[in-house]
Amino acid sequence: MDWSSEASPSPHEKALRINLDARWYGTFAEIGAGQEVARWFFRVGGASGTVAKTISAYDMAVSDAVYGPTQRYVSRQRLEAMLDHEFALILERLDRIKGAERNFFAFADTVATRSYARRQEGHGWMGIRFQHAPRQPPSDLIIHVRLLDKEPVRQQEALGILGVNLIHGTFYLRDHPEQLIRSLLDHLTWERIEVDLIDFSGPAFAHVDNRLMALQLVEQDLTEAAMFTASGEPVQWAEVLYKRPVLVQRGSFRPYTNAALDVLERAHEQFVREPELHGETPVVLLEMTLRHLTTGDAVDHRDFLQRADMLRVLGKPILISNFRRFHRLASYLSRYTPKPIALALGASKLFEIFDESFYNPDEGGLLGGLGQLFKNRGRLYVYPSLDKATGARVSVDNFPVAAHLRHLYEHLRTNRYLVGLTPTDEEFVRIRRAKVLAMIQRGDPDWEAYVPPPIAAVIKRDRLFGYRPRAEEGPTEGALPPSPARSSGATAPGGLSGADPGSASRS
Repeated sequence: MDWSSEASPSPHEKALRINLDARWYGTFAEIGAGQEVARWFFRVGGASGTVAKTISAYDMAVSDAVYGPTQRYVSRQRLEAMLDHEFALILERLDRIKGAERNFFAFADTVATRSYARRQEGHGWMGIRFQHAPRQPPSDLIIHVRLLDKEPVRQQEALGILGVNLIHGTFYLRDHPEQLIRSLLDHLTWERIEVDLIDFSGPAFAHVDNRLMALQLVEQDLTEAAMFTASGEPVQWAEVLYKRPVLVQRGSFRPYTNAALDVLERAHEQFVREPELHGETPVVLLEMTLRHLTTGDAVDHRDFLQRADMLRVLGKPILISNFRRFHRLASYLSRYTPKPIALALGASKLFEIFDESFYNPDEGGLLGGLGQLFKNRGRLYVYPSLDKATGARVSVDNFPVAAHLRHLYEHLRTNRYLVGLTPTDEEFVRIRRAKVLAMIQRGDPDWEAYVPPPIAAVIKRDRLFGYRPRAEEGPTEGALPPSPARSSGATAPGGLSGADPGSASRS
């Protein structure tokens, strides 16, 4: 068969190709949903050429005896313990005999599906450790998956197909990671499977930037949102948000301004005082949506990496999402924490939030959307903005809500669902991110007065956003007025960061 001619080979064809490829030999270890992945390699024939061992340490005591004790059996920690143990074992037993001509691998998954006793949504961790050439150091590819089918047997079926796709992609598409990601849903749909984390590591993936891979998960519709740390390491939602309050700033961050920092500092000051937090420290996330990253009809990957490089100095997890509505973001976050969820934004974004055309009538319209937005005692911390048309200052106190929504608006204000923020300096309200960007691009040296010093240092060092090392012209008409300099760096006490007050986008 001419494999290269197949646009999307079936799971049967993929498993058979691997079985007939004498280079690959390894172990399958699966816990929680049968041995659905290994079953494909047995059913297509020729498994003796690929399968050294299969194991399902299903009982918790047996699992602990084999892989060591753990607090959570469906976790990344358990998956990595499985990969560590099984890969070391196959090298110990077979390297001397077969190591000169085989690429050894260990595939593992640990999954919780729906069952008679467990009605929650299915999810799990899946990964493979492999040698890209005989006796070379191993590389890893790890994913987290949500199983969206309602019936357990359908979840098991989807898991088996996904596992075959992952192994096949690892072996034959590893030099083309965007294609590899796309292939994960071959013969599946986003209605059955969501992959919200993917982590490439090791020498076989030295060319891969995991930040771009998180973006690819969202861009290719494998998930609505993916997260990575300031250092670029992919993380799964529950690892970061589990039972913790959350403060989110969404924005374009192009560039990150003094006004941006002031928004989140002031929001954080208010949020930590809320009695519902009981003194807990909230998780602070910076969110960019695909719309913030799109130039024309395509996502500008280089521009995305420039922003990620700039935000790295702030030390906060970065969220990439496809949420058009604010309440969709809040609803997604509430899957992972019952604690309060707050958003920091500019007053101009209230026009979107109180625009009834933004909501689906089948989901309760505006009231249904606000119910999701303010779930878990959520809050909006609102920073003043300037009206683009009139230049008037807009805040929580004077926002021109429609007459028939006035009582609703006042209810939200009175009960502190909408909380106004006071700028550190009123001049911050006048800072326009687009004008600061234009100053950078035309070489106006005064742009540095409008961004935190560590951010300015990164922009200059890496020549981000069209920065030129030497100004070729002075300030021109339309430049911003002088900005009050910040005495602090990009990080406030507590390590805060934020987005431009007028840059929050999808609702």
